Amino acid sequence: MSLEGKLTKAQKAAAIMVAMGKPSAGRLLRFFKHEELKALIDAARMLRTIPQSELENIVAEFEEEFTEGAGLLDSGDQMDTILNESLSPEEISALMGWGKPSLMSDEAPPIWPDLAEMPAERLGALLEGEHPQTIAMVFSNLESQPAANALLTFEKSMRREVLRRMLSMTSVQPAAKQLVENQLRVRIAADSTGKDVSAGQTRVASLLNELDKTVLDELVSDLEESGVEGIEAVKARLFTFDDIVTLDQKARVTLFDGISTELVTMALRGAPQDLAEAVLSAIGARSRRMIESELTIESDAATPAEIAKARKRIAATAIGLAATGALELPAMQSAA
Repeated sequence: MSLEGKLTKAQKAAAIMVAMGKPSAGRLLRFFKHEELKALIDAARMLRTIPQSELENIVAEFEEEFTEGAGLLDSGDQMDTILNESLSPEEISALMGWGKPSLMSDEAPPIWPDLAEMPAERLGALLEGEHPQTIAMVFSNLESQPAANALLTFEKSMRREVLRRMLSMTSVQPAAKQLVENQLRVRIAADSTGKDVSAGQTRVASLLNELDKTVLDELVSDLEESGVEGIEAVKARLFTFDDIVTLDQKARVTLFDGISTELVTMALRGAPQDLAEAVLSAIGARSRRMIESELTIESDAATPAEIAKARKRIAATAIGLAATGALELPAMQSAA
């Protein structure tokens, strides 16, 4: 049975505020009068769980009333007053799109390719603190690989919540999507300020992590001998599959918790005994038996390229977990 018709206007407003999440809702609450805030709080206390489809209908209703001018503001002058008193000139410019192509224009460059090219840890940090619904919307608009990599930077509970919301997500209202895009553009611009050096270190580390360990070690040694600045910060971001043996047991368990047995099996094809033992010791007994059994069987799919790909995926997972503080890479420990 639909709940939409049974909700009061205050309850609908409260539902939208809750769905927006704390950061966005907090900024909006300052525009309400005392009696309006009281009505919202009372409505929120009476609110029950609202299905995603019903919430989308409420948002659509709000958009329609807003477009028709349903008494939300008496005049454009009042909106100017609110903007000028609440936002800086830079924020107003970003909000209105002054000096930039309109986001409603067909020629406006989409933001999603830029997000897809970000390192997973940076994209995860960019979305940290956002409501799961917002993160789900962002991931739904990204290519699968960058979205999956960024998902791994979140804690398990957040991963489950984001995936749950992606499963139930249908179409996103254009106005809501545009609002998220606007906020992401502003946040990316602010996040980039003063971080050119750190971004360079991340790019170098990402490049080195794609190389064979022998070549990687040789290049790092050359950089150290040349006295280049920032090499220690680069080393703290380096990690290959072979480095798993240097992780402590707790870190290895954290790393392999959630990684599929198929991926581990492929990565362990042809691995040295000490490396294989370091990996298998961090996996449950049942999964270990399955992997060991599979390793005794030859596989046509286990080409050198596929083995290298599997190992890089696991190494990338470790780097992502380190970025969130879930584990420490050996280079981080030695640098501390």
